Amino acid sequence: MNERFAFDLERCSAAPGLVVAGADEAGRGCLAGPLVAAAVCFDYAAWTERDYEALAALTDSKRLSEAVREVLYGQILRRVRRAVVVARSSAAIDEHGLHACNLEALSTALEGVAGGGCLALVDGFALPACACPYEAVVGGDGRSAVIAAASVLAKVTRDRVMRRLHERYPVYGFDRHVGYATAFHQDMITAHGVCPLHRRSFDAVSYRQLGLSLDD
Repeated sequence: MNERFAFDLERCSAAPGLVVAGADEAGRGCLAGPLVAAAVCFDYAAWTERDYEALAALTDSKRLSEAVREVLYGQILRRVRRAVVVARSSAAIDEHGLHACNLEALSTALEGVAGGGCLALVDGFALPACACPYEAVVGGDGRSAVIAAASVLAKVTRDRVMRRLHERYPVYGFDRHVGYATAFHQDMITAHGVCPLHRRSFDAVSYRQLGLSLDD
């Protein structure tokens, strides 16, 4: 069995059942595009060996190829008891701050799948406003299968959104880097300035490193 499933089942030993929820996000470190948080709920009591085998490759989405993530995305959705995806736009990030949006999105997603008697796990962060009991797991997307599954849902969803948005703003190459600060993306910002998808609140760190002003 994938060791990440073993982690979840071990955590269940202190819970009344085998229902486990997990939450993670994608896009926190991007220059452009939304922050996406996802949460999934697995009922391991209903699983067979074939279910574990179908998700044997499950781990932190950043360690997986795009092709493997796409396959896992479908396999995860066939097995979830519940799933929730939450997005916060660049405008919301600029208005409320990245960290606040991240915590709020993770809390909203987790609350949407975690029910009574459900063990709830989240990758790394303390969620002060979360209405359900949970455990923050440092490095959780590489340790817990249910958090890793949420990581895959968040990453695949966000990448699909960014590739669609590429059609609206093709000069930036969002289909290539999905908003991350690659050399090509930085070159396109230098050449064309920023667009409505860019997070202007990153000005003090990212854009000034490029020698840019948001007024350019």
